[in-house]
Amino acid sequence: MQSQQKIFQRIENLKTEMTDALIQLTRIPAVGPENGGEGEFRKAEALAEFLEKSGFDMIERYDAVDQRVPSGKRPNIVAYLKGETAQPLWIVTHLDVVPSGEEALWKVTKPFEPVVREDRVFGRGTEDNGQSLVASLFAVRALTSLGITPKFTVALAFVSDEEMGSKMGILHLLNQGVFRKGALVVVPDSGSRDGSFIEITEKSILWFKLTTLGKQTHGSLPNKGLNAHRIGMETALEIDAFLHRKYSARNVYFDMPTSTFEPTRKDRNVDAVNMIPGEDVVYFDCRVLPDYQLDSVLADVNAVIAEQDRKSGAEVRLDVLQRQDAPALENEHVKIVGSLRKALKEARGIDARVGGIGGGTCAAFFRKAGIPAVVWSTIDEVAHQPDEYSRVENMVADAKVFALLMVS
Repeated sequence: MQSQQKIFQRIENLKTEMTDALIQLTRIPAVGPENGGEGEFRKAEALAEFLEKSGFDMIERYDAVDQRVPSGKRPNIVAYLKGETAQPLWIVTHLDVVPSGEEALWKVTKPFEPVVREDRVFGRGTEDNGQSLVASLFAVRALTSLGITPKFTVALAFVSDEEMGSKMGILHLLNQGVFRKGALVVVPDSGSRDGSFIEITEKSILWFKLTTLGKQTHGSLPNKGLNAHRIGMETALEIDAFLHRKYSARNVYFDMPTSTFEPTRKDRNVDAVNMIPGEDVVYFDCRVLPDYQLDSVLADVNAVIAEQDRKSGAEVRLDVLQRQDAPALENEHVKIVGSLRKALKEARGIDARVGGIGGGTCAAFFRKAGIPAVVWSTIDEVAHQPDEYSRVENMVADAKVFALLMVS
């Protein structure tokens, strides 16, 4: 208990340095090439200077080759602090950020000119994922400055490309054999306002487009055409109803306990009211409980399409735009879940609950590789918004939890 209080006090004393570090790193745009950016290289170089001062035993680079960026590299940094045991405790954060968006909507400051207002640091990437990056770094700095050896071998990974699929980041490290079974993994890339939610599972994601091809004609002569708009709507509604009927299971781990199949976007078809459309396009966003397989969902969608084609005489084409198959539900009794719950209770008096989310996280890559991983942090959920910010108190509080995880 005395050692715990020393760690907590040390982290409190590092509050100003943590805030300054977040500001310095936020000043450096780290936008991926898909969004017109130059990547994460300059930010990684700045981070390396902080790492050199933090007492790590070993720092390694696993840069991925990417000729789309000026440096030709997408950096991935792994920093190790040896513990009493060789079992690694990983905290995985990402260097890259999303673009600014419409800068006119930023009222407090410009996206990459961070400022502090009322204990909040404003700037693009402060909450996603700068806050947790700095918190994990200074949790280690607190231990090394006090001469405390962690129970686990602490491994901090600072990765690229999280915002655009993780091919150059987490997946690159998995392919290099950096992450191994038996590790404890925390991915602080989502969370809740009070820090009480630990994500252990997620839904599969399936986005698809339906293109209905009929025959365009004059609005007064529908018998001479084939109304793609009507057939497209009927097909979409039939798919909607069928999927909701068949995939109706409920899973109590999710706040939205059912699968969702939502027709969302609708492309423009004809320009005049008196025209029968010959083509119609609609999109679906499906979030499917891990109880079901996406192959089964797609087979049923194709079966509905085939029947609609037979009845209408039109042609409906299916294009899958995005597919992320969720791994099986993580057991809430795996070691990392229990360890994090214990740390939250001791550090902050929080009785954490576990559950799932409808969105995808990069923790899924670890779970698919057979490595249990949890998603947790304390955030206001303002990522990707204008005037994105991080609460300094959240950063400090999460650093205490990370430090306690390391030594408990």
